[in-house]
Amino acid sequence: MEFNMKDGGFYAEFDYGRLDISGDEKYGIRPYQLLVSSLAVCSGGVLRNILEKMRMDVDDIHISAEAERNEEKANRIEKVNIHFKIKGSGLEEARIEKAMKLTKKNCSMVQSISGAITVEESFEIINDER
Repeated sequence: MEFNMKDGGFYAEFDYGRLDISGDEKYGIRPYQLLVSSLAVCSGGVLRNILEKMRMDVDDIHISAEAERNEEKANRIEKVNIHFKIKGSGLEEARIEKAMKLTKKNCSMVQSISGAITVEESFEIINDER
């Protein structure tokens, strides 16, 4: 990856388009938002694949993520809470819990920051009435 300086930050060109990055939201996505997004979406993609392999009938996964930062230590991220709303039919809590454990173990982004940032994952099931 290559990054080029611009007013208020940097940008990079990718096959899908341009990504503007800045510490100021007026000029692009903030670096901490990229980190939290990477953790959430990597986990979501891994979870989706695991649920498909478990032959679970999932229609949608909505992810919300929040970062807890320490202002006294360079405003670093110390904890990320990731919550999944999993919508489908016939979803069982015990099977989803098993999938969640596998997700944390197999998400490369979560494993990359293991020991430096705490990641807590939770979920809720929204069963469709079909």
